Amino acid sequence: MSDYSELDKKQDVNVLHSMGYAQELERRMSSFSNFAISFSIICILSGGINSLAQATSGVGGAAIGIGWPVGCIISLFFALGMAQISSAYPTAGGLYHWSSILGTRFTGWLTAWLNLLGLITVLGAINIGTALFLGGTFGAQLGIADAAGVVSPGMQVVLVVLFTIVQAAINHFGIGLTAKLTDFSGSLILVTAAVLTIACFYFAPTHDFSRLWTFTNNSGEAGGSVWPQSDSMWYIFGLGLLLPIYTITGYDASAHTSEETKKAAISVPRSMVSAVIWSSLAGWVMLSSFVIAIPDMAEGAKQGWGVFFMTINAIMPAWLVTLLYIAIFIAQFLCGLATVTSCSRMIYAFSRDGGIPFGSKMLASVSPKFRTPVAAIWTGAALESLFVWGALFISVGEASLYVTVVNATLIFLFLSFLFPIVLGMFAYGTAKWPAPGPWNIGGGVFKAMGVLATLGMILIIYIAIQPPNDKVLGVTVGFIVLAIVVWFTLEKKRFQGPPIGDMIAKRKGEIAAAEAAVGETALADAVPSKA
Repeated sequence: MSDYSELDKKQDVNVLHSMGYAQELERRMSSFSNFAISFSIICILSGGINSLAQATSGVGGAAIGIGWPVGCIISLFFALGMAQISSAYPTAGGLYHWSSILGTRFTGWLTAWLNLLGLITVLGAINIGTALFLGGTFGAQLGIADAAGVVSPGMQVVLVVLFTIVQAAINHFGIGLTAKLTDFSGSLILVTAAVLTIACFYFAPTHDFSRLWTFTNNSGEAGGSVWPQSDSMWYIFGLGLLLPIYTITGYDASAHTSEETKKAAISVPRSMVSAVIWSSLAGWVMLSSFVIAIPDMAEGAKQGWGVFFMTINAIMPAWLVTLLYIAIFIAQFLCGLATVTSCSRMIYAFSRDGGIPFGSKMLASVSPKFRTPVAAIWTGAALESLFVWGALFISVGEASLYVTVVNATLIFLFLSFLFPIVLGMFAYGTAKWPAPGPWNIGGGVFKAMGVLATLGMILIIYIAIQPPNDKVLGVTVGFIVLAIVVWFTLEKKRFQGPPIGDMIAKRKGEIAAAEAAVGETALADAVPSKA
């Protein structure tokens, strides 16, 4: 960002100081880089492809033509609400920080754990999806899958650990390298999606656009048993909304990297909303073209989770299929890379306020050489690897623990998005949130987004706990009950939350020492107090 002046840098640092934090991380991300990291995590080439059967084996083409925009609009409600808050409070671990200052220590603490658990498990889901995609494309040639492209649970764990080690190592060596790769990822996703779209239209055996608004009940065996048999078309349509809602998430990454972004108060909210809009539009066009390209919709539905491979291999030349598969694999890997970044910044931000009961000081440390939270990066990577190792080999009823937890994760993530939005609705214009940031949709629109996001949350919970994911409700309720017990028995006395009021002014010396330790030379005014 060539127009990033010393005054801009000073303003960014002053805003961070006003919240009681030091500029330990390095501001090297442009506005595009901040957009690219959220766009990379959303990654329509990951969730949009790996979970495609939730649509085609649901109500067929209408799940994309109609259902995809509906689900994306629901995600946009959350993104707009979060963007409004991020402009006023651009800080790493934003969701946790927002819920703390707009609500209470408890709401901040609960939001942190919901978001952290969601980030760790969704990283596992992304990397497992990448491993399964690699197995389904080149697995037999590489010796990591059988002739049918099926990857064993043990090999999935090996691949996920290898992916995660590389992703963590790249993050270790500085946000500059990570940003370059996620910038590339953003461009790669758009180009690959465009090529896939054009190829689908060109090689499609038919061009029946009516598929996009045609409802067909593919539940049960007709859809490869992706969804249980049901006679209710609207019920199956609702379940299919999990595809866009699950895919269009992860845009909180823009907030988590606020302290590494130039002109954060404007760049972060703009990037967050832009990532959702562009992903939604590009995903809609790409997946619509794919639906039109399926040779036979009924046969495609029967393929279940294999519908993407079946269609691409059937209609496109082998050389193009190979190029697309390579590009999609790289995009999915970089999706995991960006998620490691997001997860590590959440761990770092929560730890610097003492949120992690053990090892917070270490987890909040920043490498003076690389200006990254090294301990937080590798801790997140280790936790994700342990989750994948345990989850693939433990069952909860008929479903694996992995499937149950990943579906619960959808609820956890969106609850962590919703909490600060709802708290902000009541705090807006009060001493807790006296004025909006420079990116402002207006108090009335923000509150309207809060109401719509709340209604969207109710829908998300409803569809996420339906069979075969009915164990998810117990996991979700159990976690929240456990969190409440832990808070009132242990954490209420121990955890102090982020600095507020006079605590901020008292940290002036600590801020200066922390910045000196990592070689930060940014000029800033005296640390002001911010209620």
